[in-house]
Formats: sequence, C-alpha cells, structure tokens
Amino acid sequence: MTDLIATSIDAAVLTLRFNRPDKKNAITGAMYAALAEALRAADSNPAVRVAVITGAGDAFTAGNDLKDFAEDPPKTADAPVFRFMDAMASFSKPVIAAVNGVAVGIGTTLLLHADAAYAVPSAKFSLPFVNLALVPEFASSQLLARFVGLRKAQDLLMTGSAFDAETALKLGLLNAVVPADQLAATVSTMALALAAKPPAALRATKALIRGDLAAIKATIGAEAQVFGERLRSPELQEAVSAFFSKRPPDFSKFN
Repeated sequence: MTDLIATSIDAAVLTLRFNRPDKKNAITGAMYAALAEALRAADSNPAVRVAVITGAGDAFTAGNDLKDFAEDPPKTADAPVFRFMDAMASFSKPVIAAVNGVAVGIGTTLLLHADAAYAVPSAKFSLPFVNLALVPEFASSQLLARFVGLRKAQDLLMTGSAFDAETALKLGLLNAVVPADQLAATVSTMALALAAKPPAALRATKALIRGDLAAIKATIGAEAQVFGERLRSPELQEAVSAFFSKRPPDFSKFN
C-alpha cells in the first residue's frame, strides 16, 4: 500500500487521508489501488464501523494526476480507479468526507457516495470533465441530480464551472461548512456518534437510503465505457496538450 494514502484506525473509525500535499493530493493509479484495498479490508473488519476520507495540507484532492493519467489511462474494469469506485460504492458502512480544501473531479463526485460531508469555508468544488473532453464518472450522471436537481446537475456537468463551499451546502452536497480549525473535531464527533449505533441496523439503513446498488454500478460501467472512448479522442488530445502547454484549448476544429 502506497504511503501516499495514510491510514489509521482509532475508536472504530478508519481514516483514509490523501497524503500528497505537494501535488494538492492529485490521485495516481497506485493511490486508487491503495484506497480500494483499504476500503475492501475495512468493510470486512468488525473493528471498523465508520470511514473518514480527508486530505493532507490545504487540499482535499485536485482529482486525477493528469501526468499519471495520460501515461497510464484506465483501459479495463480492473483499472485501479474503477476498483476504487466499486469499493466505495459497495462499502456497507458509513463514510464521512472531511473536505479540507479544493475538491476537483472525483474529489467532488465521491461526495455522492459519502453518507455525510463537511467542508471548510475555503473549499472549492468542480466537475471539469467536459472541459477536458471527458464525461461524468462515479455514477455522477445519475446521482448528482438526486442531490441538486436535474437542471442544476446539467449546469454543473455541462459547464464544468467551479463553486464554493456555501454553494455546495445550499445544493445539498454538504452537511455543514465549518471553520478549518473545527473540521477535525466536527467530523470526529459525527464519526463516533455513528460508530456507537447498532452496526447491522446502520448498514441496513445505509443500504436502503442508497437504493439500487446494481443500477449505480451499471451507471459507473456505462460511464466508464464512454470515458474510455473519450480517452482515445482527438478532443482529449487537444485538452491535455493545452493543459501541459498552459494555454486555452481550441475545440473549434471539432464537430
């Protein structure tokens, strides 16, 4: 397991921390694999009753590491990113997201699979897939509308516009916005409260709220297929070239 995902268990609470602060916690394939492994192990470990996901430094996660992503894009359902998505979507115990800063791409879509989410006032959220010539992932094309409504989901996914923590709260993506120096204590209080609940009843409650897991996984798979097609597209080549050249992309030549 990579040390870029820091793990600890205390009082039945597993904390998974993106631990690459110098890169705004951008996620590599190895980090996705470590997250998937940790979640699978925790789901079958009776000593773990709640999981918390957070970031080191001043960022939650900047999303995919584009260099790592470009060099080794996910090609099969067994790719680390899809293993993580499956493990997170399937996780039977409560998950709390502690968003301590910027949350880009999967940093925002994983909130749709969390059971509670708290953020600092400086947190920034974005779903920039279309701007990178990609499509939504992690079942966000289905689940985002459940949280924010269809029209707002269309707006966020089709424009890729960033939004702040207060907007995320108003949209229903967060339980609360709390001062940075209170984030850990707020999340810990919630985690310990959940850990004290009857575990089987809590798992059953989560499953009922989550709804049709097979449908969610089917959406993840459908998105992954289109995502894979987009990875081979000229539009994506232009988007990646523009990103590394630090210039605006030009999509005017595409139909």
